[in-house]
Amino acid sequence: MQTDSNNPNPSNVAATNSNSPAVKFFIPPTQRRKFFLLFTSMTVLGWVVGGVFSLAVERILTQILAASGSLEMQTWSYGIKLLSNIVFAVVFATDQALVMRRYLSGWRWMIATTIGWLTADCVATAWINYIASIANSLNETLSPELVIIFGLLSTIAYIFSGIWMGLLQWLVVRRYTTKSWWWNLVPSVAFLLISLLVWLLSLMQNFIPEAILYSSQQGFTAIILGIVPAIGFCSLKRRLQKQVLENVEHIKE
Repeated sequence: MQTDSNNPNPSNVAATNSNSPAVKFFIPPTQRRKFFLLFTSMTVLGWVVGGVFSLAVERILTQILAASGSLEMQTWSYGIKLLSNIVFAVVFATDQALVMRRYLSGWRWMIATTIGWLTADCVATAWINYIASIANSLNETLSPELVIIFGLLSTIAYIFSGIWMGLLQWLVVRRYTTKSWWWNLVPSVAFLLISLLVWLLSLMQNFIPEAILYSSQQGFTAIILGIVPAIGFCSLKRRLQKQVLENVEHIKE
């Protein structure tokens, strides 16, 4: 992913505008509105396009295996699902990286977000399956209270799986910002809001057609995944400004 020559990299921005107070912000105040709209829009686009591509890959491979008469469909289904998730994660991360490349390494962000998303998905799926196996092992009809408890545990597992994605993204973000440890929690905050939204929409499932309900869940999920990190980026302080000042002091000495 090559940066455009008209888009200055972070070091050039800090070097040419070291006297500007706005440089201390990772996203300068004059660029925040544009960045917010671009990042959210590209996140939504990545969610939609990635979803379409991943479903297409999954469907095509499944049809090929079915046509070949493979007797190991269950074994292959895991590999197909994993490949589908990889396709989605790469498209989703790439769309975000197209915006982020002006402020940090686009390649690093794409790789970190791709691996982070896949890791979070695997961890969440493993915990949710484990919780489901415990529920199934009871060999009895679950009471409404137990259904709520197991559902809550699955939701918590989903929310905290975002820490893995946040950790991998933080490894990139920390190279360009200061005091950014809280970025580890940003995806989890987004997952929490998504969970609350899905719960609220589920309360209206008897009043909204299923197709509209599903589309609404997907649409709002994509928007939240764009808005929450965008707000986080606008709150960060740039590390390069501090480095420039330290270099100046060193030269004076």
